Amino acid sequence: MTPVSSKLVVVGGNGFIGSAICRLALARGHRVTSLSSSGRPYQTPKGHTPAWTAQVDWQKGDALRPETFTQHLEGASGVVHTLGILLEDAGYKRAVRDGNAPALLRAVIGERNPLNPPSLTYETVNRDSALRVCEAFIASAPPPEAASNVRPFVFISAEDVFRPWIPARYIETKRAAERGIEALLATHSTRFRGVYLRPGLVYHAHLRPLTTPAAAFFDLSADLHARLPSTVQAQMRAALAHLPPASAETPSPIVSVANALATRPMHVDHVAAAAVDACVKPEVRGVLGVTQMREMIGWVDDGHISLSAS
Repeated sequence: MTPVSSKLVVVGGNGFIGSAICRLALARGHRVTSLSSSGRPYQTPKGHTPAWTAQVDWQKGDALRPETFTQHLEGASGVVHTLGILLEDAGYKRAVRDGNAPALLRAVIGERNPLNPPSLTYETVNRDSALRVCEAFIASAPPPEAASNVRPFVFISAEDVFRPWIPARYIETKRAAERGIEALLATHSTRFRGVYLRPGLVYHAHLRPLTTPAAAFFDLSADLHARLPSTVQAQMRAALAHLPPASAETPSPIVSVANALATRPMHVDHVAAAAVDACVKPEVRGVLGVTQMREMIGWVDDGHISLSAS
């Protein structure tokens, strides 16, 4: 049984991670509302609409304009914010979804025309949208049957594993969102709790085929890293700590590369499981990295789900 099993709101519920969260939350008995800029139900890359989508309340709202969505937060037991962009080139998501490697490469290494600024920026999507939704959630009414419960705001953040291929502003805005959410919730800690999930590479063989080879490589790398003696791992961490930072907020890109080689990728369904678990386990607060997420959903040391895990 889950402590809170009524209404969960998933911001970006028709996206890659958001749709997995919606599907799993439904399977666990929650009522689910999705908020997105289009309000359209989730579709697979081939345009199919899965049967489970009929059970989701699909709503349209602009995460930067609370007046377009506040009514849908009323009575919510918890909120999961999944919006985010890895690149400001809007075409990269389509390239990943379609498995178009050349288009993705162009999005990563292509130069942006300064006279044609991006319509979506790291600051607005990764940071500001989360803060606006969090502010609205704080102001919303709790569900009557769970008025005394501490309501979770779960933010899908990220581990620092993508630099230097991805601009530092990606991870900087994710961290700024974490700090901003925590500051907003600090004065309401008896009524709200913040949870910040930091997966590395999130993959799915069929929905995101380009992620599969990378996931296999990084899983092998993380396995080899885990087999190193603890003294060697400690020496490596000490050496990385002495590298000059990229900025006052961000460590050296070499640290990010080292993180990537030591961080296991996560299947999107397992990220979803961590998000739903974070919503229903009142003791869960603060930052959860990949190791903590894996432990929370019942993984054992060999990387397989424990059959006894709930």
